[in-house]
Amino acid sequence: MQIKPARLRRLRLVVPALLSLLAATAPAQSGPQKLPSVRLNAGIHNIQAEVARTPEQRAIGLMNRPTMPPNDGMLFVFDEAATQCFWMKNTLLPLSIAYLADDGTITQIVDMPPQTLDSKCSTQPVRLVLEMNQGWFAKRGLKPGSRLSGDAFKP
Repeated sequence: MQIKPARLRRLRLVVPALLSLLAATAPAQSGPQKLPSVRLNAGIHNIQAEVARTPEQRAIGLMNRPTMPPNDGMLFVFDEAATQCFWMKNTLLPLSIAYLADDGTITQIVDMPPQTLDSKCSTQPVRLVLEMNQGWFAKRGLKPGSRLSGDAFKP
């Protein structure tokens, strides 16, 4: 499915406003959330990813974490494939975000500076998004077209 340019422009205008509204209505968070995790693999590299499934878990994400172990991350799981947009309010760590197809194939990777409201959207509809410490994918030679494996992905 391809999004028409006019619709994409509207999404780029509406999504930041919706994110701001969500941020204003999200419950106050004094520390980082801790969610159940799943093991993923990128070739020989293991990833321990907390899984954010609910709207509230996804809204909080990796906020308020001063550090994160090198092979830890967060997998965001959405009910439907759509253009997914991420921002870094109250996120203290610089992150790299991989937008993933259902089979674990990386469709896009973007670097996100900490504590910004700049929204970075996927270029195609996805249901899965993996956040890791910034540079994690590049240091392992992973790029769009690389495939992750694990129980979170459909064959």
